Amino acid sequence: MKVAIIMGSNSDWPILEPAEKVLKDFGITVEVIVASAHRTPELVHEFAAGARDRGVEVIIAAAGLAAHLGGVIASYTTLPIIGVPIAAAPLNGVDALLSFVQMPSGVPVATMAINGAKNAGIFAAEILSGKYPELITKLTDYRKKMEAEVVAKGEKLAKTRAEQCK
Repeated sequence: MKVAIIMGSNSDWPILEPAEKVLKDFGITVEVIVASAHRTPELVHEFAAGARDRGVEVIIAAAGLAAHLGGVIASYTTLPIIGVPIAAAPLNGVDALLSFVQMPSGVPVATMAINGAKNAGIFAAEILSGKYPELITKLTDYRKKMEAEVVAKGEKLAKTRAEQCK
């Protein structure tokens, strides 16, 4: 099980790191690369064209501004691409979001929310769960853990509010 995370700039890493964390928590190997669709097109081509041969099964591509990275990668591979638009000035990621979701028919890129890297990691694990059934249990456990955390936070808030109302 292997997912590649590619970003247009190393300054995007703090946003992408949660994707790597969740993937590693699920036992998925992660390859990380910085390459720009515009500034290093040959590197992007080599990365995308060789991804399947390196064992990559899903690619998470993150970029801001024009955000062509996901689409360029999708043009070089039939692997599933998950786009993460990055909030960059001056439009706070709306430009990147629109670039990712406006892919032409036949060259899809699944798109997460602006800065939605954690969901990209979870979605990559869900894609892989069709081939690796052990991920189904891990994803189910993950959701149960989230549910327990939300319930605990709700109980804590209710307790705090009850104490404040005394």
